[in-house]
Amino acid sequence: MFASTDSAQTTLEGPLSCELSHEIYQGLSRNHNFLTVHSYHHHVYEPRPLRPGANDSSVATAAVHPTSRAPTLEAHPRKKLKLSESINMIGSSTSLSPDRKVSVRTSTASTSSSASPSQQSPRRADEKSTLPGSLPKASPAHGASASPLLSATKSQKIITTHKKAASQPGPSRLPPRKAPKETLNPRMLPKAPSSHATRTAILKKLHSVIVTNNQKLSRSKDHPRASLVLTPDELITMALDDEEAVAKSDPELYSNIIKLRIVKLSKMSEEAWAEEVMKHLNSRYYHVPVSSKTTLDTTRAIETGLTREQEIAVLQNLITPLNGLEEYGYVTKAPTEAEIEAAKQGVADSKGWEKCDRCASRFQVFPGRRDDGILTTGGQCVYHPNRPITPPRKRTDSYTGSSESYFPCCGESIGASVGCTKAAHHVFKISEPKRLASILQFETTPAQPEKGPLGPVCFDCEMGFTTQGLELIRLTAVSWPEGRELLDILVRPMGEILDLNSRFSGVFPEHFANAIPYDSRPVSPAAAGTAENEGHHPGPMLVVDSPAAARSLLFGFLQPETPLIGHAIDNDLNVCRIIHPTIIDTVILYPAPRGGLPSRMSLKTLTRKYLSREIQTGGDKGHDSKEDAIATGDLVRRLIADSWRSHKQYGWQFEGDRLVAPPDKDDFTRSRHGQCMVKEGC
Repeated sequence: MFASTDSAQTTLEGPLSCELSHEIYQGLSRNHNFLTVHSYHHHVYEPRPLRPGANDSSVATAAVHPTSRAPTLEAHPRKKLKLSESINMIGSSTSLSPDRKVSVRTSTASTSSSASPSQQSPRRADEKSTLPGSLPKASPAHGASASPLLSATKSQKIITTHKKAASQPGPSRLPPRKAPKETLNPRMLPKAPSSHATRTAILKKLHSVIVTNNQKLSRSKDHPRASLVLTPDELITMALDDEEAVAKSDPELYSNIIKLRIVKLSKMSEEAWAEEVMKHLNSRYYHVPVSSKTTLDTTRAIETGLTREQEIAVLQNLITPLNGLEEYGYVTKAPTEAEIEAAKQGVADSKGWEKCDRCASRFQVFPGRRDDGILTTGGQCVYHPNRPITPPRKRTDSYTGSSESYFPCCGESIGASVGCTKAAHHVFKISEPKRLASILQFETTPAQPEKGPLGPVCFDCEMGFTTQGLELIRLTAVSWPEGRELLDILVRPMGEILDLNSRFSGVFPEHFANAIPYDSRPVSPAAAGTAENEGHHPGPMLVVDSPAAARSLLFGFLQPETPLIGHAIDNDLNVCRIIHPTIIDTVILYPAPRGGLPSRMSLKTLTRKYLSREIQTGGDKGHDSKEDAIATGDLVRRLIADSWRSHKQYGWQFEGDRLVAPPDKDDFTRSRHGQCMVKEGC
């Protein structure tokens, strides 16, 4: 039936050849959109067994090695054979892939053709032998009947080219890798943390979230990330690795921790997922750093249209009045000696019993350590690191009941779990001013006439838990509006450290271990502030011996009338034991939607909403107090620009660097948020 123009002539004899050629053509027509109806005629022969010991020419195929012999055939019943059966009977290897792309190979060439394209030997363009996986060329002598086969051959070449292109690795900056073949079946462990059914259900959910993140990354237009798109096998391996790691490390809290992991992955940004994938690949294959880029601009400058002196002049209208804020934690006067003595007596009578700030358990704390060397009782602290969230009310709640509050860290509802995180110690926090003063007395910012007026300062503090409660461990101050670093120091607390609260503070034990004493600093803080600060603590930090020493250093940049800017500044002032009469607090300038204090919007939320900037992205590395201080100052600058536009609209103007009110200034009042308002509305 077939005749090749190559040196190796190939023919198919008998009904088998006819049916084979017809089946191949029909398969190509169905799968490659050959919509044109061709005139392809064939005769129907009665099937008959081939002669035992038939020579090569009777069952010859399109082969690379013409001398290969085909096995003999057994007699077969009088019915039409399937294509795969026919090919197997004549000794050729024919396979139909799931997408029905036809590939015809000889038994001799099957081994070489099944290898990957990179393992196959290259062929010259003028080589005459037929390539494995292609069809023999039709002879021109067949006239019209050759046309469909020529088209089929051309289409098959296109398919082969497409297959080769698909098998080639995409744009990648990573070496090739090969994941093991595994299934979504939890790995065997000597001591399983839960039943096999529970682990399987959790594993499938974890795998589903990983697949979703992988799909998002595959649609990314970021070229370097193409190498981080995982194959199906790699996705299964990653899920198994994650589940196994949690099962081995924390079998007691397995369920809570793995659920926390799933929630975290489901909310993960594309940049964070790329880093997560790189960590997994580095743990299995290689060590290649991958840089991530933030989606939001972190360096966008705030333009007010004013000079520095003019901004400071407008800033005076944003000063937060402290009268009436004492009930929200703002300390306006130092506790008396009698109050301090009463607080000390209460602590002595309680014999060190406190309430854990994280899990609400009762425990004892022993400043200076107990005789046996322990700091606290009660064992490990098991808690939820995030506060519960109550979903917004829906119309259907009146019929189905309101939605349950849940913990965003692990997705568990209140009461369903004791916690998803554990710590070595229980911890506590002190809020009463008199008890705070019993540890370190409050001090009012002293006047320094010899220094003259000092510029506004933004500051932020980081705290850690000790046997004395929540103490200052890092203090950062920057100038306003420039954002130049004035002070950035570690602070050794007065009590023994229970928990540095690193996931929020960003301070780790190694920072204290590598710190340089402030008195032996190589450069001044002001000079250090001119250098580029890349990441969290790029080098050894300076450290002082006590919160009182840190407070004295901060006082060096302040006068009583110096505006001191912060976010929830009462917490920072109280941990430093400072009473400052001139403060600007962004939680009051930007009140929470539900009526302001005591509700407060987080600094991260305000920065994203009003500055289009992402901060506190370090994850487990914690916050950076310098980054937070600069963001707080920029929020104030944004409000300065809005406030000046309002002032200017109603006739305010600058005379030099002094803001001058219009003649009818009695018609103006200042709102609590510092905005210039008119009686009839602004």
